Amino acid sequence: MDSTIPEVAYDYSPFLRIYKDGYIERLRGTDIVPSGLDPKTNVLSKDAVYSPELNLSSRLYRPHNTNPDKKLPVLVYYHGGGFCIETPFNFRYHDHLNNLVAGSNVIAISVDYRLAPEHPLPIAYDDSWTALKWVASHVNGDGPEEWLNSHADFGQVFLAGDSAGANLAHQLAMRYGQENLSGIDLTGVILVHPYFGGKEPIGTEGENLETKSMIDAIWHFVCPTSSGLDDPLINPLVDPILDRLGCDRLLVIIGGKDFLRERGWHYYERLSKGGWEGVVEIMEGKDDEHVFHLNDPTCENAVALLKRIASFINKDKA
Repeated sequence: MDSTIPEVAYDYSPFLRIYKDGYIERLRGTDIVPSGLDPKTNVLSKDAVYSPELNLSSRLYRPHNTNPDKKLPVLVYYHGGGFCIETPFNFRYHDHLNNLVAGSNVIAISVDYRLAPEHPLPIAYDDSWTALKWVASHVNGDGPEEWLNSHADFGQVFLAGDSAGANLAHQLAMRYGQENLSGIDLTGVILVHPYFGGKEPIGTEGENLETKSMIDAIWHFVCPTSSGLDDPLINPLVDPILDRLGCDRLLVIIGGKDFLRERGWHYYERLSKGGWEGVVEIMEGKDDEHVFHLNDPTCENAVALLKRIASFINKDKA
């Protein structure tokens, strides 16, 4: 055997491989595209550091033709990727945020957070909260980022994410419900194909235990200190303080062909029948696979998904 060929210690395809020498090879989502004006959507973007200590940035977006005196709803977005791959700066997420901002007429902050396994959970939760606090530092119009000082309406703040990013958005809404952030009104949360789990199969999960086992293994990999699959960080259904979710409205989007569908549906039912005082809505694309809209953003169902998000954000303006 050629000793120069590195040996794989763990193969988590299609996400990443870990080699015995410690090298981590991410298998997708590593491309970087520049910020700037997107001619297709007429959305302008730029990068801004939200944590100089950790050298962490976010990518900001706004409609290019924004009136200087116009305040826009704020959308803080957390990307997916199982907490271990992807970035706000790659093509898929950059394109998605351009489309989201154009369709919803918001100012958006797409957050970069540190990834497992080099930075295991709960680090991503803490980074994401740091980013939200950075956004909140602009409420008096004297923060470090002029776009937020000039254009952000902090009375209309939304959190959103897909897959693991939806898990992050949920957990930040929970933290907001307990700690609050001065000057920010968390109006709504949008969870697209949320990555939730649990020890016992629910619904149709029992028909495909092999897939469940693979998805469950991701959680143990990214959060090795977790108490397990009934940790409230991955299973909000067992969270004793779920009713303290800190937003007024919530939209859950699930895919009929997504293995995680059952988790999203049960989450919706738990919120709608429990003691939470907000309003929860659900959208299901019966033929939609997990995060299909990132792979095929111009298909009919992806366009419908974006329109539903835009409607949810701009509900009171209709």
